Amino acid sequence: MDLYLKLFLEFAKTGLFAIGGGMATIPFLTKMSDETGWFTHMELLNMIAVSESTPGPIGVNMASYVGYHLAGISGSIVATVGLVFPSLIIILIVAQFLKRFGDSPIVKAVMYGLRAASAGLIAAAGISVAKVTLFNVKALGTGNWGGFLNIKAIILAVILFYLTKKYKKVHPVAFLAASAIIGVVFNFA
Repeated sequence: MDLYLKLFLEFAKTGLFAIGGGMATIPFLTKMSDETGWFTHMELLNMIAVSESTPGPIGVNMASYVGYHLAGISGSIVATVGLVFPSLIIILIVAQFLKRFGDSPIVKAVMYGLRAASAGLIAAAGISVAKVTLFNVKALGTGNWGGFLNIKAIILAVILFYLTKKYKKVHPVAFLAASAIIGVVFNFA
């Protein structure tokens, strides 16, 4: 299958089923990594970091990043269109549907269920990122229990969690920039 067609279809599938926004695309991208071999899980984490620290929705940024990684600017465009296309069609249909039936108890129940699904997908993505970032599962196989925990990353994550809760008015970019600097200063590589 042509790479462009496969890029479009993979991201269209992601865009169709990743309910809840950009973070909900991460489980789909993890599965895409496993099935296509287009990028590793570590590369996915780097893509998440870049996508989170650049303007725009994370899902679109991720599609653009992967497409560019595989096929340059044209690949970036194809992957991004693939991701957005199903959402565009669905939102046009949903908007018309909600306009007519928005007060229906059934529609309200469906929307509540979708919010719960979205929360679950986002939580799964967060757990996946935390697992790879904070723990070194490979160290367990070697018996190196001391290398299992990434202490520096855990400390930074706890501090950032606390600071983002305490200083809600500080823009997330400030926390991302500070984390990048800390990563360089304390040699997180």
